[in-house]
Amino acid sequence: MLDSPVSSMQLQESGNLVLLDARNVSLWQSFDSPTDAIVTGQTLRVGKSLAASVSENDLSVGEYSFVVTDGDGVLQWNQMTYWKLSMYSYAFKDSDAPVSFLSVNRTGLYLLASDGSRFVLKVSLDAAGFRIAKLEPSGRLIVSKLVGDNLVQELAIPVENCRIPFFCKEIGLCSGGSCSCPSGFHAELNGDCVPINSSLSLPNGCSATNASGLNSSITYLKLGNGVDYFANDFIQPVKRGVGLSDCQDLCSWNCSCLGIFHDDSSESCYFIENHLGTLMSSSDNERVRLGYIKAMVLSSDGSKKAEDENGSKFPVAGLVLIPSSLLAIAIVVGFLWWRINSKRARAKVIKLGSRNSSSEELELTSIAGLPRRFSYEELAAATDNFNTPIGSGGFGTVYKGILQDKSVVAVKKINSFGIQGKKEFCTEITIIGNIHHVNLVRLKGFCAQGRQRFLVYEYMNKGSLDRTLFGNGSVLEWRERFEIALGTARGLAYLHTGCDHKIIHCDVKPENILLHDKLQVKISDFGLSKLLTPEQSSLFTTMRGTRGYLAPEWLTSSAISDKTDVYSYGMVLLEIISGRKNSSLKIQSRSTEKDSSGDGNGPSSSSSPRESQRVYFPLLALELHEQRRYLELADSRIEGQVSDEDVEKLVRIALCCVQEEPMLRPSMANVVSMLEGGMPLGEPRIESLRFLRFYGQRFNEASTIEESNELNLQFILQSETNGTNTTGSYNSLSYISSQQVSGPR
Repeated sequence: MLDSPVSSMQLQESGNLVLLDARNVSLWQSFDSPTDAIVTGQTLRVGKSLAASVSENDLSVGEYSFVVTDGDGVLQWNQMTYWKLSMYSYAFKDSDAPVSFLSVNRTGLYLLASDGSRFVLKVSLDAAGFRIAKLEPSGRLIVSKLVGDNLVQELAIPVENCRIPFFCKEIGLCSGGSCSCPSGFHAELNGDCVPINSSLSLPNGCSATNASGLNSSITYLKLGNGVDYFANDFIQPVKRGVGLSDCQDLCSWNCSCLGIFHDDSSESCYFIENHLGTLMSSSDNERVRLGYIKAMVLSSDGSKKAEDENGSKFPVAGLVLIPSSLLAIAIVVGFLWWRINSKRARAKVIKLGSRNSSSEELELTSIAGLPRRFSYEELAAATDNFNTPIGSGGFGTVYKGILQDKSVVAVKKINSFGIQGKKEFCTEITIIGNIHHVNLVRLKGFCAQGRQRFLVYEYMNKGSLDRTLFGNGSVLEWRERFEIALGTARGLAYLHTGCDHKIIHCDVKPENILLHDKLQVKISDFGLSKLLTPEQSSLFTTMRGTRGYLAPEWLTSSAISDKTDVYSYGMVLLEIISGRKNSSLKIQSRSTEKDSSGDGNGPSSSSSPRESQRVYFPLLALELHEQRRYLELADSRIEGQVSDEDVEKLVRIALCCVQEEPMLRPSMANVVSMLEGGMPLGEPRIESLRFLRFYGQRFNEASTIEESNELNLQFILQSETNGTNTTGSYNSLSYISSQQVSGPR
């Protein structure tokens, strides 16, 4: 039963069908209730399953299922495991962490850990814009990609026919994909294998005739050597240290036992329970399990069969009539409930429409894919009347809130109005509300009531990266820093290439990288992003972002692209390596006699053995990269925890990202591949990093660099406004503009 009446139904581009009430609150969505398939962008959490249909024509639930467990993806037949995703020869296991969910995306199938930033197991496939994983009625999991208007099969597991539990029907023997009957059995016209001895019949489970105690009419038919059963690889013995006769006695006393396998070497007893599936030939000489099928001895007058038939008349009739009657009653009651509540729903819709008729309100109903809509009163109650501030940024203050369902959220109040305030609001609710990735913060809802504008996000209890990285708390270990770098890269790569539309973040910085328990990493604040449709230009030049992380092209006539985010990421990566801001102060020892030999104007001049000097860390990284002295760049607080090779990897990636020419910077997808080891590390071009030397000189020349930056920035902007060219070349202008915009904060 739904919580409230359905007001509208929405089919999203992802394929997700959503039922909404009058406030745009999702009452139900198909992505949360998968049947036999999941598609790109959909996840299947631990404990959830796919259920195959009986056949292509009969869509009722069949006997096969695919279940996500905390350790694997498991195929089951009548709740018996017959295959695991980890058994696939091209599946790569990366971690022993517990699985949280299965994800199907553009590059394959992934079992991801609870933090969502690392995979436990992956099956890599060729890149595809859309793919579907479907559990077929045959028991195979088929993965296909969309090519044109057709689905092209990429993967089918299990590969071997004989691994499918009912490929050769009941007790059929599968060998090399062909079916036959085992020794002592023959095939009937329908293909089923039955005992050759007509006085024997296969057991029918826990029926009234064989459910009470040991039955003297039970016998066992030997299956012969080299025969195995699919379930034996996935179950534990019922009992160890027992002989064959004791194993048979245990089965005889158990009405659900339909057969046994006995391992003579270990004296282990295995049961075939509840359902008889396909047997398979085994060429494994190390296996010494011998199989036996339980059989019932029929009386000469066939009384056993008659008892079964007579005993089943009433239960069958009851099972048919009782549910049918209940269904008819439920339909009548449901119809009456719908008639009564539909009037109330229409009244609520009319009331809602009148409230939003003011010209000051946004036309929210025209925006596709809106998340949940909150009232101002709900958010005021959740935030103790907005007395729980936890930060600020992106036009407003952020408050911690607790909703009525006890879930913790971050409520962002939009304080600034005008064109930018509204643009940010609309951008956030339309973009973030329809983007789902483990490394991107999720928008849970919004409020647009009167002049009030709020965005409701999932709450990240560890705060932003700058607090953890630069604060006085516990020091991040190198492994944690690497996971943060990788998670951030994955989030940006998804924005650039994983969405239906390319999204440029434009404000990548530690303050917009949020952390949760176990250092789950998520990128926040898409208020400075721009959604680019295929019909629009792939570049835009509106001045946005935060000084200190902006690429040189920001203040030139050059266009802004996804490579601008790459530059910002490189600057953040350098700060992750050093554990400090790129423009922080550093104490350096200098010899007065040695350094005084110069002209006195250079940065090395000193009048004392030690001096406090501002150091531009990206320049230091470049210089030590040229000298191959990487370990000196790592945060001194984690000395001994990291190797020179580990630091070299991140430094080289960072320097590749901050090259002056955008075309030389790697894509974020390639950054992810380099971090994961899927592709060789890039080699930064020194000539494209020379502008860092210019920055270093400017740092040493200015005693109050922050004030100088502000004045120079105003000068350049004023010159551009007046049409005056302050430089004769792109490079010199980019040096100056980058110094002002990407310089110290």
